[in-house]
Amino acid sequence: MASSGARAVGAVLAIPKVITGGLVLLAIGVMLYGVFMRYVMLPITDWLDLDPINFFWVEEVGETALCWLTLVGAAAGVAERSHFTLNLVTHHFSLRAQHAIHVINNLLIAAFGGLIAWLGVQLAVLNASLTSPALEFSLAWLYAAATVGGILIALYALRAAADPAGPDHGIMDVRE
Repeated sequence: MASSGARAVGAVLAIPKVITGGLVLLAIGVMLYGVFMRYVMLPITDWLDLDPINFFWVEEVGETALCWLTLVGAAAGVAERSHFTLNLVTHHFSLRAQHAIHVINNLLIAAFGGLIAWLGVQLAVLNASLTSPALEFSLAWLYAAATVGGILIALYALRAAADPAGPDHGIMDVRE
């Protein structure tokens, strides 16, 4: 039976996956709505000589959802260790060398996540006063995705670097 600490960590790790799933559904729904409005309803309103139904917001909501989906999804991929690895020669190394490579690899991923987060903060601050053309929300919300995703990538990579079972994680262990 899992301890309460392990269950808490599992619950925290599930949050980005749930958010990513919700964002996938939102993006698909919004884009399908936009396609339906453009290719079905717009010709009908033209034919009936009615005012067209505004769907100006679809593109911005879809793009924002896809941005958040990409960056939070990347963090979920790091948490699940489902990122791409290529083990050409490392399996011939000693377990100690494999462990060192595992730690270095995850520290590099964490550094990259930190860089993404730092640049996301810089972009959010720079663009905070700008608004999106149609919905007029602050573009800082768009660039905040890089900050959140970068922080999550860094945290999950640091957790993976600290995991002593890391080098035993082979290509067959990747979840599909």
